[in-house]
Amino acid sequence: MARYADNLLADGERIVLRTRQHWLATIFEGRTAWAIFIASVVLFFLSGSVASEIPQRVFQWIALGLLLISLFWLVQVYVSWYAEDYMVTNRRVLKVEGVFRKRSADSSLEKINDAVLEQSVLGRMLGYGDLEILTAAETSVDRYRMLAGAAQFKKTMLDEKHSLEEEFLRVPAPPLRAAPVMTAAPAEAAPAKPGMTSTEVTKALGELADLRDRGAISAEDYEAKKSELLGRI
Repeated sequence: MARYADNLLADGERIVLRTRQHWLATIFEGRTAWAIFIASVVLFFLSGSVASEIPQRVFQWIALGLLLISLFWLVQVYVSWYAEDYMVTNRRVLKVEGVFRKRSADSSLEKINDAVLEQSVLGRMLGYGDLEILTAAETSVDRYRMLAGAAQFKKTMLDEKHSLEEEFLRVPAPPLRAAPVMTAAPAEAAPAKPGMTSTEVTKALGELADLRDRGAISAEDYEAKKSELLGRI
């Protein structure tokens, strides 16, 4: 069955990596609920040591109420954790949270400059960490807390960013031209120079300028590609 996040994908967009928070995050998120659960169990057993019947019943009812509250709280925590979707696609990084009321946030790969990964000793042992995504201006876009497989998530994200930038650098091939119809003896024709429309050249120059401004290519590479494109008009 398709998840909610699958409906957010654009045409031609594919999922490269999919994960969620580490299961240990449910312990931290539900630590208050776990404390209430333990307290209710302890209170229930202590009520057996009360000699008077009425106070004993009161303690048992309080323990039962706390137990039901903690269980309902823990179910909410685990359902919310299961509904999470943290994905790397061939175009962006996407995070979807929420059970009934969904919240999605994404960052385009071409706007991501780097990602800061923080892992504690326990995080390295269990394979989770905090990942902060940065733009070209070193501004934080989003923070993925206690992300499962955080190191692989970062590697996959940067690999897909590199692949996308290589795709932008590829110059589109000139369109094929139909061979002219010969009505007389053909003379030796000069080889046709591959051409591009002005729209194609303008689009390619814009992509190259964006890569140059973000530091993905040098100014010399930009000028060389620019001369090559202008020569194809």
